Amino acid sequence: MPNHSAPERAQPEQRSAQVPESAAGRRFDAVLAELFPEFSRSRLAEWIKSGDALLDGNTVRPREPVRGGEAVTLSVLLDTQTEAEPQDIPLAILHEDADVFVIDKPAGLVVHPGAGNPDGTLVNGLLFRDPSLAALPRAGIVHRLDKDTSGVMVVARTLQAHAALVEQLSARAVHRQYLAIVVGALVSGGTASAAIDRHPRDRLRMAVRDDGRDAVTHYRLRERFRAHTALECRLETGRTHQIRVHMAHLKHPILGDPLYGGALKLPRAASEELVAALRGFRRQALHAEVLEFVHPLSGQPLRCSAPVPEDMLELMRLLREDNAAQAGAGRR
Repeated sequence: MPNHSAPERAQPEQRSAQVPESAAGRRFDAVLAELFPEFSRSRLAEWIKSGDALLDGNTVRPREPVRGGEAVTLSVLLDTQTEAEPQDIPLAILHEDADVFVIDKPAGLVVHPGAGNPDGTLVNGLLFRDPSLAALPRAGIVHRLDKDTSGVMVVARTLQAHAALVEQLSARAVHRQYLAIVVGALVSGGTASAAIDRHPRDRLRMAVRDDGRDAVTHYRLRERFRAHTALECRLETGRTHQIRVHMAHLKHPILGDPLYGGALKLPRAASEELVAALRGFRRQALHAEVLEFVHPLSGQPLRCSAPVPEDMLELMRLLREDNAAQAGAGRR
């Protein structure tokens, strides 16, 4: 007979430590962060509030002063990645050491398994390369790129590296620079500061909303074409679809964006080759070029860059040729 028993529930992980005598008088949350540096401060704060982090067996406030010598216990469920199967998916590694991977994600690769993408994702490929990532939250992934956005991503390989990178992202201390090709010829750079949250009707989209979470994108001109602009975008915050939503909000959506791009707009008197390229570009022209952060173990700054993919380079070449052709026609 088939076995219809309920699946086993994950068991909380138990950890313990003792408050050093030298910590007497300090806040519990600060001491907890030093005793368990492998976890982020925000996660530890949640566990204090939920009663999963105890001081001498008691639930206390984060700011409770410790006496020194008390027992600290954690009884927590870690959202580890245990269901995804390792798969031999080629990954372009930009940097690798015992604490982090930095990869160049190609356009078309989904980051996390989910509905419609049970496998063939970045997580599957990471677990093949390093099976120990299954013990980390989200297999070590601390930030994501959309399926059709290419470029550089950092992945933690230890809990301590994961906590340190999460803290840097929360403190807006990670430099994330993107190349975007947008519709319209901008005359200057600027800053988009508009709160973002889920679209009120379309759950696949995000939208600028007064009641959303703060979001800030800085952008400057990289190259100007007749009817498009290559922008260098820097994220101050990291909301879902942030650059895509902000540029659409500014009426300069990213070229090829299937969610926010609107109707295709072609430059007047464009060559057949350029028209074909614009019609055939079916993903958002967005690439994560540079990622800079402090290495979670050494404390040294680490800068990694991913080369611009061929499809975007070819598109910019044709836009550049269109500029030259129209300038030449104007002189005749």
